[in-house]
Amino acid sequence: MKLSVIMPVYNEEATVEEIVARVMAESHEKELIIVDDGSLDNTSAILEQLSERYGDAVKLLRHETNKGKGAAVRTALAQVSGDVVIIQDADLEYDPRDYEVLVRPIKERTADVVYGSRFLEGRRGTLLSNYLANRFLTFLTNLLYNANLTDMETCYKAIRASLLEGLVLHSNAFDIEPEITAKLLKAGARLCEVPITYAGRTYQEGKKIGWRDGLQAIWTLLKYRFTD
Repeated sequence: MKLSVIMPVYNEEATVEEIVARVMAESHEKELIIVDDGSLDNTSAILEQLSERYGDAVKLLRHETNKGKGAAVRTALAQVSGDVVIIQDADLEYDPRDYEVLVRPIKERTADVVYGSRFLEGRRGTLLSNYLANRFLTFLTNLLYNANLTDMETCYKAIRASLLEGLVLHSNAFDIEPEITAKLLKAGARLCEVPITYAGRTYQEGKKIGWRDGLQAIWTLLKYRFTD
């Protein structure tokens, strides 16, 4: 089973080399598709060096201007050649050593989509404000889509590539997370959650999601409940 790891990157010069090394050290057959989303710091130069270091195992794409996480994910999806897609943030909050836990239900054919939950085994390193917002958004998702999730906003989503081929995605920003979830649930995908490790960072350390993204997520969940 080949993994296609999608990594949107924007101004992550402090962490991108380390997270790429961690992804490439993980044992599965994989391709890493990196989208430099118009970075303004030294990220682009670092990524060029990493692309040379890892050769064909890394596909490096670039947006000339910053378009947002959703736009970067959609750009990367057009280049996927693996069996399972995993979204990987470019900071160090999520640990690629969890890939095996994520893909095991897919390998065993008990699920087509696996979410890595930060809350199945208690709250994992999240800021209180982010935790409360996530709990509300997850509650709203369960209410609108008759689901039973604990962590809708998790970055770690492992999805059969064939399922993603049938989804038409529009979001450009962090609303890509609720859009993907909404459309997978509406499509009747077999979805389960597994516990993952998580080391959250602060806004001072570079965390980017904010309260406006929460409002956009609410609108996205409501919108796609009734439209495609």
